[in-house]
Amino acid sequence: MTASLRILAGLALASVSSHALAEDSFTPGDLTEEQASKRYVVDIGVAGFVNPKYDGADEYIIYPLPLIAFSRFYLPGFGQVKEGETQGLFIYPSFGFVGERNPSDSSSLTGTTRVPWAGEVGLGGGFRHDWFRAFIEVRHGFNGHRGFVGRAGIDVITEVTDRLTFVFGPRVDAADGSYMNTYFSVAAGTPFGPYTAEGGFKSVGGVVRASYALTDSIGLHLQGGYDRLIGEAADSPITQNDNMWSVGFGATYRFAWDMF
Repeated sequence: MTASLRILAGLALASVSSHALAEDSFTPGDLTEEQASKRYVVDIGVAGFVNPKYDGADEYIIYPLPLIAFSRFYLPGFGQVKEGETQGLFIYPSFGFVGERNPSDSSSLTGTTRVPWAGEVGLGGGFRHDWFRAFIEVRHGFNGHRGFVGRAGIDVITEVTDRLTFVFGPRVDAADGSYMNTYFSVAAGTPFGPYTAEGGFKSVGGVVRASYALTDSIGLHLQGGYDRLIGEAADSPITQNDNMWSVGFGATYRFAWDMF
């Protein structure tokens, strides 16, 4: 197994919609001896994604998004936060981003208010044994929304070569009432209101991702995803299409350093 898959951490590869598109390690290839000796190893890059303009939209846009993934992460007082050789528990920082939404984005948003961009910060954790991985993560929003969102999933990990890795598996998303009210409720007096969305499960779907280590420091990443809105998110008058597809391609560069 590659070192990058043995040492899991979070990444901020997020869509314009309300969930992170890739929530675990995407860094292929073994760490070099020098990189493995550092307390922090992080891959930073950018990706271009085609995905819905907002959750429930029937219009797609191309959007640039940051990529951040830690292969090694040191917490003072705790040491390295990592999983075992090929199995065991792991935790990782998790990040997300939700793009700005304006009433002019769609006729179904007529009468709604502008929602600024939102960042999301939290933690994820899970268990891995060989080719099987299961995880759950929770993030809290700031700026555009101040609710909690969660995602859980199962991955099948296939290492085609030392440099090429495929990951695929199902996903389920949930959100609290604050988040759902921000993005799916409609006020009284608007053409489509009133409608109040409460917290609960938001979508189900899946992810397929391929990562290739071009060099010891440069990685290439291709990902496709599908999510179907369910429950009160699907019932909202804001939602025009329950089916949300996404595809993206990006590149990262690996940095390694000591801080403490």
